[in-house]
Amino acid sequence: MSLLDPQHLLSSFGAVGLFVILFAETGLLIGFFLPGDSLLFTAGLLAATSATSAAHLPLAQVLVAGAAGALLGAQVGYLIGRRVGPALLDRPDRPKLQAGVRRAQAVLDRYGHGRAVVLARFIPVVRTLMNPLAGTVGVPAGRFALWQVVGGLVWSLGVTLAGYVLGTRIPGIDAYLLPIIAVVVVVSLVPVAVELVKARREAGRS
Repeated sequence: MSLLDPQHLLSSFGAVGLFVILFAETGLLIGFFLPGDSLLFTAGLLAATSATSAAHLPLAQVLVAGAAGALLGAQVGYLIGRRVGPALLDRPDRPKLQAGVRRAQAVLDRYGHGRAVVLARFIPVVRTLMNPLAGTVGVPAGRFALWQVVGGLVWSLGVTLAGYVLGTRIPGIDAYLLPIIAVVVVVSLVPVAVELVKARREAGRS
């Protein structure tokens, strides 16, 4: 079994697997490598297949499982950061981690809590780190909950429905899952590449 193969995960575990993976990716630091974007998009594609297909997933189950995993995971990640995160700032033996926390604070200050939390949903790895870091740097609980719900719903429902709409318009779309998933993965990594380029440019100027 491959944790990075969305089609295998969904065919093996269905909507339950979708919930667990999204919860881990958005709530637990160990889940940063999991395929959230491609998993949601693939779930939407499979929901568009015929009900008699072995790969079919009910759309309602997929939407509920995706949203629940994204929202609950983010909230748990925030609570973890709020409880144990501040201690990380007093660890001189972990300079890279402390630097990451300071950078997250700078992003939050630059874009505002709401915008930063929402935008993080669409950036792989960042959506895993933002939630505990928001708790660590003291983003108010009510404000975080509001914006993580907004971002979580737009992300989980939007990506899933995009896959569903594409699947309903292209008959036999499940035969092209692998190349489509590859494209989704590449597109989802574009924001990461952009941020890396910006960071290098800023480092060069300083």
